[in-house]
Amino acid sequence: MLFDDPDIKETIASVLVPVAVPGAYTYKVPPGQSVVPGTIVKVPLGSREVIGAVWDIEPDAAINPNKLKYISRVYDTTPPLDKDLRRFVDWVANWTLGAPGMVLRMVLRSEEALEPEAPVPGVRRIEGAEPERSTAARSRVLATMEDGFAWTRSGLAHAAGVSASVIDGLLHHNVLEAVLLPAAPPPPKPQLDYARKTLTPAQEAAVAGLVKCFDTATGSVSLIDGVTGSGKTEVYFEAIAEALRRDRQALVLLPEISLTEQFLRRFEQRFGVYPAEWHSEITVKNRTRVWRGVASGDVRVVIGARSALFLPFRELGLIIVDEEHDAAFKQDDRVPYSARDMAVVRGHLSKFPVVLASATPSVESRVNADLGRYELFELPERASGADLPELDAIDMRVEGPERGRWLAPRLVHALKDTFAAGGQSLLFLNRRGYAPLTLCRTCGHRFQCAHCSAWLVEHRFQKKLVCHHCGHFEKVPDKCPSCQGVDTLVACGPGVERIAEEVSDLFPQARTLVLSSDLPGGPERLKREMKIVEEGGADIVIGTQLVAKGHNFPKLKLVGVIDADLGLAHGDPRAAEKTFQLLAQVTGRAGRVHGGGIGLLQTYCAEHPVIRALLSGDKAAFYKAEIDARRSAGLPPFGRLAAVIVSGPDKTFAEGYARALARAAPADQAVTLLGPAEAALAMVRGRYRFRLLAMAPRQFDLQSYLRHWLACGPKPSRGLRVQVDIDPQHFL
Repeated sequence: MLFDDPDIKETIASVLVPVAVPGAYTYKVPPGQSVVPGTIVKVPLGSREVIGAVWDIEPDAAINPNKLKYISRVYDTTPPLDKDLRRFVDWVANWTLGAPGMVLRMVLRSEEALEPEAPVPGVRRIEGAEPERSTAARSRVLATMEDGFAWTRSGLAHAAGVSASVIDGLLHHNVLEAVLLPAAPPPPKPQLDYARKTLTPAQEAAVAGLVKCFDTATGSVSLIDGVTGSGKTEVYFEAIAEALRRDRQALVLLPEISLTEQFLRRFEQRFGVYPAEWHSEITVKNRTRVWRGVASGDVRVVIGARSALFLPFRELGLIIVDEEHDAAFKQDDRVPYSARDMAVVRGHLSKFPVVLASATPSVESRVNADLGRYELFELPERASGADLPELDAIDMRVEGPERGRWLAPRLVHALKDTFAAGGQSLLFLNRRGYAPLTLCRTCGHRFQCAHCSAWLVEHRFQKKLVCHHCGHFEKVPDKCPSCQGVDTLVACGPGVERIAEEVSDLFPQARTLVLSSDLPGGPERLKREMKIVEEGGADIVIGTQLVAKGHNFPKLKLVGVIDADLGLAHGDPRAAEKTFQLLAQVTGRAGRVHGGGIGLLQTYCAEHPVIRALLSGDKAAFYKAEIDARRSAGLPPFGRLAAVIVSGPDKTFAEGYARALARAAPADQAVTLLGPAEAALAMVRGRYRFRLLAMAPRQFDLQSYLRHWLACGPKPSRGLRVQVDIDPQHFL
């Protein structure tokens, strides 16, 4: 063999593989093959083979090559991962304390995407060939093929209105021949000047500012803070056009799949084509096509969920994070990361602009804008010229509904008036299902999940009791499993299904629609129903938080919030901010196009600062108070937080380990360590959970502290898991 010659030095490469280990493994490059950093390869790992990426070439590696395995395959038809993307993978791993290979796993989605797309079987007419026996069906096929082009078998059958057997017969008689058609052509490129809308002066000023950001090449961040309906999307569409004009790719991140349908249509109206989609609901085939197209540069614009941030763009030059405040941008499992914050990092590393947009920006983004770290563009008025909705509170302690009802009389009257005038109403309750708790009125038995410390939620439409944390469900029983009482089970509290039941009783003639993410039919059903609402096909809509984000319902006049206090009833330090954002977003749906919108908030705490800020419309005062509170408490963005979650199948052992881990924490006056304490959700999927929370000043290197702590602390065993969440967004 070639490598038996001692004078020939073998090439050694470090290969990062998608497993939870601290670094790369070392392999030999096969004879006749060449690799560079970023080359995608397949390597043996234990008894299997995995996809990885060359992270470095080690010409002077002090390793005996005879002890190393060869790279199994080099994917030389796929472009290598560029230097900026590799730096980004390392940065995310270092920030989150995650394994670099697990971050790379989000980049290398599947082996199918690394292979060139296979040709498609097709048929073509043989010149001069005629069938021995002519039939009407065969004549239609031949007439369809008069243009001389090849067709797929199924496409030709559909176009000619015949069965596939007719095509097979023509093939058998050598009138048609089988051919291979090229894979799908590259998607059409957006037309920059297809249909640019007339913008307001405030929008034009924002567009001019965003265009300037492309000239600085510093990785600048801009925040578009605009009221609902102010045209933030039209503004960042022009930023996308500028990126395309400069031969760069653009990425738009959205927090919810349900937002994509309306966005796709708006993008097509502006640019004449649809962008590529990237989220969990697209088919495997489409995912592989988008991945390849992004890597080759054929796909110019992608709209996607947070995972799209890790696509291997060849020429990425702009990231838009719409609804940047939304907690859905935070991934909590595997590698916990904030897509909004990591988008800023990716722009900084590659020196291109990042644009954040929201009607209710996060406190962190507002502070960064106030301090000049972000460029701020404000859109204080609606693009249509319509007034913002008039908001009022319904104090449920004074004017609440009758027993057994959930809609206050004033809200019912408003619904009646809106329906009579031909307007559309939205009732918002951020609680899925029929009721959050089911109990027995005789013995008090409560239905709790067998795997989580959570009550089972009744879903009356599906006749199930469901856990919203682990997915466990069971059939609603006919009698109490504890006392065997019949007809003793009672639903406590309302969910959207129960509100829909009440609305149907009050307004039997109205077209009522429930919008919730867990109803049968999934995202496709949601897309259809969102379009029904948009086109005015529903009179009264009852929805959860997915209706609060980015949707434009032109006929919507009234928004009623069933329980405005719902998000304020727990110890989350971001509770006030999240509640303000959610309620401002959902009430902002009213009257977006023609004005005259009304928002009514049912509350038991009308004097709460969040409710007062919403009613007064003084957003600036709310942010000032919230920022001052964060500053005084040393909470983000003025301080740093990291959660350490210990979980295991045995409660006593998990708690003991968490206490031992806390005792092993290095002493540092800059760090305040809280806990361990039982998590608010003490058990999830059969695992008992304990939380520790580390607090430190903003400039403190919390990652190094945590890395040292976990390395010196006791090692987990007996099924224990330790997860670190830097900058936690949830405290359950």
